[in-house]
Amino acid sequence: MEIRSLDGDDPATLAALLPGFRETMRLALPADPPVTEALLARLFQRRHGTERIVLTAYDGDTPAGVLKLGLDLGDPAGPGHGSLWVFPGFRRRGAGRALAAAGRTALRERGRALLLADAPEGEAAQRFAEALGARRTAVTARNRLLLAGPARGALEKAAGDPVPGYRLARWTGPCPDGLVDSYARAWSALDERGNGQARPRDPSAADVRAREAEAARAGHRPYTVAALPDGSAEVVAYSTLFVRDSPMADAGETFVLPGHRRQGLGSWLKAELLLAAARENPRLALVQVFDDTANTAVLALDRKLGFTVDSRWSTFALKV
Repeated sequence: MEIRSLDGDDPATLAALLPGFRETMRLALPADPPVTEALLARLFQRRHGTERIVLTAYDGDTPAGVLKLGLDLGDPAGPGHGSLWVFPGFRRRGAGRALAAAGRTALRERGRALLLADAPEGEAAQRFAEALGARRTAVTARNRLLLAGPARGALEKAAGDPVPGYRLARWTGPCPDGLVDSYARAWSALDERGNGQARPRDPSAADVRAREAEAARAGHRPYTVAALPDGSAEVVAYSTLFVRDSPMADAGETFVLPGHRRQGLGSWLKAELLLAAARENPRLALVQVFDDTANTAVLALDRKLGFTVDSRWSTFALKV
């Protein structure tokens, strides 16, 4: 196996990895539509405020597996967080170990001390992690929603139950200029770090625009619904969705500021968002979202709207 460092924003990288990912996901999630280049572009692109590392194991001229890591540039001592895949046909041949070793070296060279890697939950992943000396630190559930299924009634019920004292603002693509500063302030209160993404630190309108440009470069249309108190122009809650040229879309963040919680804003926002996207995209049939199983509030919200868990992913921590 030869390890090559690739550029996640290069279309040639996506073209090389697409066959392996399509075969992997066809076996792991057969009910999903085929993986698209847009999905890989979103997965591997360099995110705002991060450094992206893409290490690929090659068997001759064929990619056998890949390790993708994101480093938060605002946290120089923080971990590299990403995901590791070994494609079918190349498993149990040393690709995973080679990628893990290369990832540890790359992080060590950058002064990082911890590698966090997500992998589908199961005995194989657990055995591999234990062999490397890694420990499981978190579990994430993939929730999926069939928009034309029985959940449609739950969405319509939640969307038809507005929260008194609030109004909704909706947009597709860039946030309206009159709301972008307020939206950035709401985003700044989000105290969680996504896989391979930078934690928001006093984001400005420019940071919002940079994140919107990321989505556009990866062929995604961001849909957003925000809640504002009546008579105010201040965003106090929002929910996002990313639609691409595929029957499947990715739900993003649903966040309600403290002081506005436990009133139903989250379910109202997310239901309105999903229904609006479904109306405007007749091809859209499925929405997926990854939820930390420790975040009971988000899990409860998704259950209420009709999402169901179809797989779980473990996050393993490995010292470098």
